[in-house]
Amino acid sequence: MARQLDYLTMKEIFRRFQAQEPEPKGELAHLNAYTLLVAVALSAQATDVSVNKATRDLFPLADTPQKMLALGEERLIEHIKTIGLYRNKARNVMRLSQILVDQYDGEVPSSRAALQALPGVGRKTANVVLNMWWHLPAQAVDTHIFRVGNRCGIAPGRDVDAVERAIEDNVPAEYQGHAHHWLILHGRYICTARKPRCGECLIRDLCAYEDKTE
Repeated sequence: MARQLDYLTMKEIFRRFQAQEPEPKGELAHLNAYTLLVAVALSAQATDVSVNKATRDLFPLADTPQKMLALGEERLIEHIKTIGLYRNKARNVMRLSQILVDQYDGEVPSSRAALQALPGVGRKTANVVLNMWWHLPAQAVDTHIFRVGNRCGIAPGRDVDAVERAIEDNVPAEYQGHAHHWLILHGRYICTARKPRCGECLIRDLCAYEDKTE
């Protein structure tokens, strides 16, 4: 675990991220808050590419909880059976859809507590929805962010909760809204797990990682 970088270094890191990609976007395809929620729930232990492929034909048919319930669990399974844990995920999607209809008039709630109370929705999923749909500075820590945070010293922590707190505490406020997107993209394409592409990294000179590659 690298040391926590100082404020001025952090500010320069995120200034560069912003200059390179002013409006970073999540890579999960969605049509509205409900389909975003479903897509994120389906993405657990699966790639965004595989989820997008599965939902390409699903979401035009079921873009509301009411339509998903009408579709039914077995037809949902047919659409998502290429995704890992698809049976359990299908069950959760149907259950959360029923709760949204029964308790929220078919709308996706905008509070973390309400979202986390839904079947198959953890803190990371809730934070993605809060950030991407309601543009709140919620930090969804996945494996990429956990790796980059610890490797580079941007947000060191022994678990995802600690990394989330480190981002909230140490990333300058003006960059909080897009912080988790920049870090995910950096981890996915540059600061990769096995062999980071340090030679192409725009924050190489600021990063605390000692074993840099060429």
